[in-house]
Parts: sequence; C-alpha cells; structure tokens
Amino acid sequence: MKQSINILISGGGTGGHIYPAIAIANEIKVRYPNANFLFVGAKDKMEMEKVPQAGYEIKGLWISGIQRKLTLDNLSFPFKLIHSLYNALKIINKFKPDIAIGTGGFASGPTLIMAGRKGVPTVLQEQNSYPGITNKLLSKKAKNICVAYDHLERFFPLDKIIKTGNPVRQDLLCIHSKKEDGKTFFKLEKTKKTILILGGSLGARKINELVESNLGFFKSQKVQVIWQCGKFYFEEYQKYNTLTDIQVHQFINRMDFAYAAADVIISRAGASSVSELCIVGKPVVFIPSPNVAEDHQTKNAKSIVDKHAALMINESDLETFPVVFESLIKDTGKQESLSENIKELALPSATKDIVDTIEKLLKK
Repeated sequence: MKQSINILISGGGTGGHIYPAIAIANEIKVRYPNANFLFVGAKDKMEMEKVPQAGYEIKGLWISGIQRKLTLDNLSFPFKLIHSLYNALKIINKFKPDIAIGTGGFASGPTLIMAGRKGVPTVLQEQNSYPGITNKLLSKKAKNICVAYDHLERFFPLDKIIKTGNPVRQDLLCIHSKKEDGKTFFKLEKTKKTILILGGSLGARKINELVESNLGFFKSQKVQVIWQCGKFYFEEYQKYNTLTDIQVHQFINRMDFAYAAADVIISRAGASSVSELCIVGKPVVFIPSPNVAEDHQTKNAKSIVDKHAALMINESDLETFPVVFESLIKDTGKQESLSENIKELALPSATKDIVDTIEKLLKK
C-alpha cells in the first residue's frame, strides 16, 4: 500500500453524523500520519464549522433532504441533487481518493454515488437501528457496511454487514475515574444527586419545555441539574441560570465531565447518544424525537429498553415524567440495575473495528 493515502469522508447535518466521521478520521490519522483527508458536507450545516475545528478540510455541497410535505425545498431538490452530483464528481476527480467513507447525512448521498461510479471503494457507517433512505440506496454499491445494531440484514446485504458499534469520543472510555473532577468542573454540590439533560447538539423544544415546566419539581426532589438546551434555545432559557441548582448550557464542551458528574441522564435517542450512554453506564430516561426519518430514535431507544437497560417516555406521554422520574430517583436498586444492563450493551472498540475494516480495503 502506498505511504500517502487519500481519505474522503462525507457525513453531517447533525452531531450524530459528524462526530463519528471525525472519530474515524482521527483513528486513521494515528495509523497513517501521512494520510490526506477531505470531508464533504452540506453547505450551511454544522459540519462546515465542526470539521475545521477538528483540524480537517471540508468542501460544501448545495444539498438538503426531502421534506415530508410539499415545500419549496422539495421543488428545488432535483436541481440541488444534480448540482451536488456534478460538484461531488469535481471534488473526486481533483482529490483522487483511495477510499470514500459515508457516515450519513444529506451530502453523503451524492458523494458516495459519484465515488462508486469512479471505482473508488466505499464504506458506510450506519449508526441507527433503522437506516435512512440514503444509506439503503448506497448499500448496493458499498464494499462494507459497519453497523451498531443487530437484524439490519432486513435493509442491507448480509455479506456486507459488519457489527462494530458506533464511534464515540475516546475521553468517555474512562469517565468513572472523573466523577470528582466533573463535580468540580461544574461547581456542583458533592452530596446532591446530579441530573444531566441532553436534547441533542441543536436542542429539543419539547425537552426544554418539559424542564422549564418542572423546575419546581426538580427543586422538590433536591437534585441539581445540568441542562444542555442547545444553541437554538439558549437565549430563551439562559435566564434560569440565576436559579440555585440549575445550570443552563448552550453546548457542553467537556461531555466526559458532564457524564461523570451525572447520577441520572435524560436524553434524546440519536444513535451516537445511545452508543455513548451505553459506554457511560448511567441510568437513562430516553425521550426520543418523533420528528426524524422512520421514527428511528424511538426504535433506537426501544432496542435498549427491551433489554431492561433504560427507561423511555414518548413525547405524547410527557405528563407522566414526574412519576417516572421520582420513582427512579428514589429507587437505588433500579438505578443500579439499569446501569449494569446498559453497560452490557457497550461496544467500546467501535472506532478501531471500523478502521480495521477500512484498512483491509485499503490494503487490497
């Protein structure tokens, strides 16, 4: 294999597609320090900011998804797709990748389609228990598909599937030694239970409204709250930083400390979040977003709940939250059981296993 290899990576739209892509790139870089990397994302999406912050170059395509209802965006989709296919081909012709890796998101479709047509081997990393339409289409030409859940042969060719798990931030692998550091970092009281509330990288309206309406309830439970409300909502909710035992954050940069400090976690059920929470091994209450393709967050959460490893409340049942939360916070046996069961589902070597798969293709 040549010393300098060109790695093309495409994925984005949300942190759940971006951070696995960056984790894969970082692992390849460790093994091949002279490798050249180029990311391809969707213009105006968060990858255009997060990927350069991680130290990688990125090109943007004019592409978006298809909405479920008739909109102007849907009418423009065919033009965006043709434009993106053309520009993806230009990028591939110039960069000459040895392999193309797709982690999901709008831009990965045109990028991997054109890479396949140019004879570049492609690898998919499917985070969810129910794949989106892009990866279903791309799977026909992909060499391998790295997945995190069982039973995906319903959607992908069985001989291409490799169960690896989802890449997670490496600093989460040793959070159990960071509890004191986490409490200190967030200036928390050592004796109080800490609740970590996560609505995804952009925030979640329903979860934020739930927290706001239960601030008095949290106070009555004598817990302290780390609340990541998301960048879209921070201006609206930052006023609650004046309350005792409530911290409102737009974004948490030290997630290892946040997870380490938490006693109970309330979270969306995006694939990356679910994978991280399995490794973190804390009691979790999932509130899946119903506003995602094929309702995949509910399916992600259910796959954990069915193994008695987490609790789940649907958005339509949020009025039950105080009862569910109070029964959990007062039942240490239940907390320990959920914690032990979710740890059993962790796949901590996912990034390494995915890059092992990529490396085998590169060596061919």
